[in-house]
Amino acid sequence: MGTVATGSSELTAAVFLLAENRLLREALLRILSKKDDIHVVGSGAYSLSGFEQILSTKANVIVLDSVSPVLAENGALHKLLLNPAIRVVMVGMEAEEDTFLRVVQAGALGYILKDASALEVARTIRAVAAGEAVCPAALSVALFQWVARTRPSIPRLHLKNTLGLTRREQQLVGLIQQGLTNKEMASRLNLSEQTVKNHVHRMLRKLGAPDRLSIVETCRNEGFSIS
Repeated sequence: MGTVATGSSELTAAVFLLAENRLLREALLRILSKKDDIHVVGSGAYSLSGFEQILSTKANVIVLDSVSPVLAENGALHKLLLNPAIRVVMVGMEAEEDTFLRVVQAGALGYILKDASALEVARTIRAVAAGEAVCPAALSVALFQWVARTRPSIPRLHLKNTLGLTRREQQLVGLIQQGLTNKEMASRLNLSEQTVKNHVHRMLRKLGAPDRLSIVETCRNEGFSIS
């Protein structure tokens, strides 16, 4: 699904050009129509009602122009990517770190700058269709730095979303691991002993844990680093 057959036995990338700039759409169509392994199945400007048309073409790669940051902000890009067969490439973009990171977070796999060659565009589409990610070397540093900055928060967000533990309750996990009593934890966090007792009781209930040490074990199994 998401690919179309040519006259030979090979499969091609099925591309939909979703670009506001008509000249860019036509230029991309001319470029890609010369590639035997890339087939443009449709093209058009962005509209709220255009998603069904895109999906009906069975495209597996959507090529977007500079409207893509808008799509990322209003959730439209996420809606497109709910279909696991669709991958997104941004083309004609600026080398702006904020824009790049925003569309990557929204789910894009390809990011092509406005001065890219026709060869680079085709190569990126092929790579993304194959499940690879492509970005300019100049922006790869920004991506690595962003991952490094956000990684410490990922396990905590996972515990909140998966296990329902609040930030305060996650703080208590490490203190329970250290063997502190409710009174000692209350002193450490400047809370009342009753407040800590209530937190522990809620944690036992949320996790279905039989005892305090089981709280620690459950969180560790979910990838929460406990020192």
